[in-house]
Amino acid sequence: MSDPIRIFVCEDDHRLRAHLCRLVDRDQSFHRVGEAASAEEAESHLGSGDVDVLLLDLELPGMDGLELLSRLPGPPQGPEVLILTTFADADKVFEAMRRGAAGYLVKGVDADKLLASLREVAAGGSIIEPRLARRFWNLFEASKGGPDPDALGLSDDEVTVLNLVARGLTNPEVGHTLGTTRRRVKGHLESIYRKLNVSGRVEAVLKATAAGLVEL
Repeated sequence: MSDPIRIFVCEDDHRLRAHLCRLVDRDQSFHRVGEAASAEEAESHLGSGDVDVLLLDLELPGMDGLELLSRLPGPPQGPEVLILTTFADADKVFEAMRRGAAGYLVKGVDADKLLASLREVAAGGSIIEPRLARRFWNLFEASKGGPDPDALGLSDDEVTVLNLVARGLTNPEVGHTLGTTRRRVKGHLESIYRKLNVSGRVEAVLKATAAGLVEL
C-alpha cells in the first residue's frame, strides 16, 4: 500500500476549513498534516518537504494566497498547490497559475471531485475548473505574444511531453504512454520550465499553445 498523500489546508473561513479537514480525514488515501487560517501561519509549516499538496484559499487576511505562493519553494521541497477560489477570482487564479499553482477549483465543488483533484495534483496533474476556464483562457489570450515556435528551443521529446500534459495526463501516465520513467518525465518538465521561463505545467502548456506547438 502506498503512503498516504500529505495534505495541508489553508482557509480563513473556519466552517469551510473544518469541512475540508473532515473530508480529508475521512479518506484513508490522505494524511492531513496541518491546517491554518492565515498565510503567515501556513508558511511556517511549509517548505520542509513534508507536505505533498497545499489546498489554498486566495482571499486571506494579511498576506494573501498569491504572496504565499510566491514565497514557497517548488516541489519537492515545497508542495504542489491546489487553489480553492470563488468564481469572481479569475484574474487572481490566472496569476496563481503563473506563479506555479497546479490547478484550481471553485468553492462549492462536490466532495468527490475535490478529493479526486487532490490525488490528481499529487500525481503531477493539473486541474482546471470548467466554470472559470473560458475566462482564464481569455486572460491568457490577452497577455500572450505572437507565435514563435523556434524561439522556445524545446526538443521533440519535450513537445511530446507537453502535448500529453495538455491532455490532462499525470506524470506517471505520461511515462507509461512514452515507455519511460516518472523521473525522466519530471526531468523533461524541469527542462521545459527552464527554457520557457515559467513556474508550472499550466503556464508551460499555454505558452507552447501560443507558439503553435500544443493543441488544446
